[in-house]
Amino acid sequence: MRVGVFTALLSQLPLETVFEKLKALNISTVELGTGNYPGDPHCKLSMLDKASELKEFKKKLEDHGFTISALSCHGNPLHPNAEVAKAYKETSRKTIRLAEKLGIPVVIDFSGCPGDSDNAKYPNWVTCPWPTEYLDVLAWQWDKKVIPYWTAHGKFAADHGVKVAIEMHPGFVVYSPETMMKLRSIAGPSVGCNYDPSHMFWQGIDPIKAIRELGDSIFHVHAKDTQVYESNLPRTGVLDTKKYTDERNRAWIFRTVGYGHAYQWWTEFISTLRMFGYDYVLSIEHEDSLMSPEEGLSKAANFLNQIVIRDPTAAAWWV
Repeated sequence: MRVGVFTALLSQLPLETVFEKLKALNISTVELGTGNYPGDPHCKLSMLDKASELKEFKKKLEDHGFTISALSCHGNPLHPNAEVAKAYKETSRKTIRLAEKLGIPVVIDFSGCPGDSDNAKYPNWVTCPWPTEYLDVLAWQWDKKVIPYWTAHGKFAADHGVKVAIEMHPGFVVYSPETMMKLRSIAGPSVGCNYDPSHMFWQGIDPIKAIRELGDSIFHVHAKDTQVYESNLPRTGVLDTKKYTDERNRAWIFRTVGYGHAYQWWTEFISTLRMFGYDYVLSIEHEDSLMSPEEGLSKAANFLNQIVIRDPTAAAWWV
């Protein structure tokens, strides 16, 4: 296992400068965004049609001694706006093709969330079974949108020798281990998860126990923490819609690793991942609104480097 970084937190910097910063932190593995929500400052999909550009990109990685753990194209391919959905889908397919060309085993995405009908304008995330029309909406979403898309997209990924890692996230149809395994049963073994424990904490799901539920569906892992504020929780509940920057009043916020849960928790988390066969990358993702990207990155890297022995030659566990 080794520590990596999702470079979205350094998107304002040239890739060469990112490499220099990460080398100083004893990190030589990156996760790169290609478009959709993460943007594409460091990995251009235009390389698909430009052999010279692709060759130059590979050489840049090699010259700096870096490998790529995953390409990320988090989006909403099930968006009810057809044009919006089309753009997300195209970016996802191109990212899978680019991953194949670069020899990268994983592409990270969201499951997406449809609306409540073909005439909807916005996604509709169903979170309760009553009034019963919510269950009707949920059944329609899975039957008419989720299953057709992910059956085809899972096959597309498999045909290109790439695995799609779904990040379980609020606002999308896959947000928990149960919904993740439901999608995997439909889409096949080429679809699994990008496991981010920070999204489990606030839902009241123990991220360590959930590893036992997810098993070999874990293709990639984000290193990000969550702090729950017990003083605010009784007032707001976990479905808190206040902005992440309203830290004083929120029930929870995302934190740099070690600032939501201590060293011992993270050692057990990493040990349990290994116990269930995961021996790939812990990719630092920075979304801590109380720290700058530079501070969050350095603290997370120093924290995780105490736990994980760096092995840059380790392959993906499923190879």
